Amino acid sequence: MTQWVYPNGSAAKGDWEVSLGASDSQPVPGWQYTGIRVANPRKNQVLTLPAADEERLVVPLCQRFDVRTPDGLYHLRGRQNVFTAPTDVVYVGTGTPLEIYAPSGGRVAVASAPASTHYPDQLVKAEDNETVLRGNGPTSRQARNFGMMNNIEAERLLVCEVITPSGSWSSYPVHKHDRNNDHETALEEIYYFQMRALPGAPDQARPLAYQGASTADERPLNIMTEVHPGDTVLIPYGWHGPSIAAPGYDLYYLNVMGGGGQRDWKVTIRDDQTWINQALQSQPCNDRLPMID
Repeated sequence: MTQWVYPNGSAAKGDWEVSLGASDSQPVPGWQYTGIRVANPRKNQVLTLPAADEERLVVPLCQRFDVRTPDGLYHLRGRQNVFTAPTDVVYVGTGTPLEIYAPSGGRVAVASAPASTHYPDQLVKAEDNETVLRGNGPTSRQARNFGMMNNIEAERLLVCEVITPSGSWSSYPVHKHDRNNDHETALEEIYYFQMRALPGAPDQARPLAYQGASTADERPLNIMTEVHPGDTVLIPYGWHGPSIAAPGYDLYYLNVMGGGGQRDWKVTIRDDQTWINQALQSQPCNDRLPMID
């Protein structure tokens, strides 16, 4: 399981507290199509990424950032934290160096995927960030689809973020996308986690959630792990989910997806769980969604 589960700090490199699957990361056996870097820069620090054969999407998690490439300067207005609001993001095509300036410090993620086709820089503004409510009752969650098929042009990269309110389950019913056929697209997927405690939590409370994944064929996979802020889980194939927001804590995860086939997100729901959505359809979506503080 340790091949796929990375507690915060266990995949650090240089300025990055998380560096997995990217062009300059240590290789992960069996992983090839997606990458993530996360940093907590100091005030006025500049993070640099050299040109590489990968496309990238810069996502402010906390505070604002300026991103400079040879083709432009992009002011990403950011947000107080991942639960408060959507954010500006910018896509940077393969073979392009970039600088990320942190005027106030903060936290920033860079999603990546190996690519050979160059697409131009693309700024997606917060007000154009597509927000979708999914599920009902205890499966209610909120997705922001700023890096999906209809939001940016890219060769391989698909990126979104999901908020699951305290006590709810997301990535449920469990699903898979590990075959290229009429019903699925084969995609690796990265889950990068953050959480926050509900009002009234004591100072010593340690936010937590749970992430699962399981085998769908002859390839072994068995994950059910407790996760904390800054942890990362890689899911190479098999059934994704559930992602469980423990009572007392709201759950956030950044999803980075990519594969060797069509750039699309088509999934199969596990046969013995297809009834769940229908059974819950009469229940309203959680009234805390969408979360915008």
